[in-house]
Amino acid sequence: MDKPYIVYGAKGTGSVLAEAALTLLGLPYQLAEPVSWDENGTTEALAAVNPMRQLPALVLPSGELMTESAAILIWLADDHPEARLSPTMAALTRPAFLRWMSFCSAAIYSLYWIRDDPSRIADTEAGQALARERTRERIADCWAIMDAQVEPGRYILGDSLSVLDLYVAVLSRWGPRRRRFYEVAPKLAPVVRRVDADPRLARLWADRFPFSEGWEG
Repeated sequence: MDKPYIVYGAKGTGSVLAEAALTLLGLPYQLAEPVSWDENGTTEALAAVNPMRQLPALVLPSGELMTESAAILIWLADDHPEARLSPTMAALTRPAFLRWMSFCSAAIYSLYWIRDDPSRIADTEAGQALARERTRERIADCWAIMDAQVEPGRYILGDSLSVLDLYVAVLSRWGPRRRRFYEVAPKLAPVVRRVDADPRLARLWADRFPFSEGWEG
């Protein structure tokens, strides 16, 4: 019997991205949780797995470690082409797929390192409040930039769900949250709602990232 994937994660975090992809692929996986978050929000226990102390971290059946959410999603999709969760290398949409996966990671996801703990870059309360405000506006601007340059079908790249759609659906639930996202990215709004409603992910969302009252912001 093949060994399962091991996902290091926590509810409502980036690990849900890996969990969602594995769910759609029908691949067995185990959750390594909790990761011993201490009172200060640090993750020393996670350092033994990922020196960056960040989620997600994915251990492959071979025992190899993968980190970085975009890399994990691309690799899982490409390694199981039969599921069609990423365009093939020959597909006309492959360049756009790689572009926007990297954009979401570098331009948007990376800002949550600051938003999760503004004291990482600012010592005063006023400075931390300003960091939150400016990163919130920068994220909204980035969603607007992406929205202006895509022409979605049912999904971002056309009529087939890809891990790019998962990426945007999950990231857009974090600050400044969905109400703002719908305003600045009206073409992407129906796509993320479609991912939210995918019946294959219903149990995962309920368990790992529930649509609690007021979740849209």
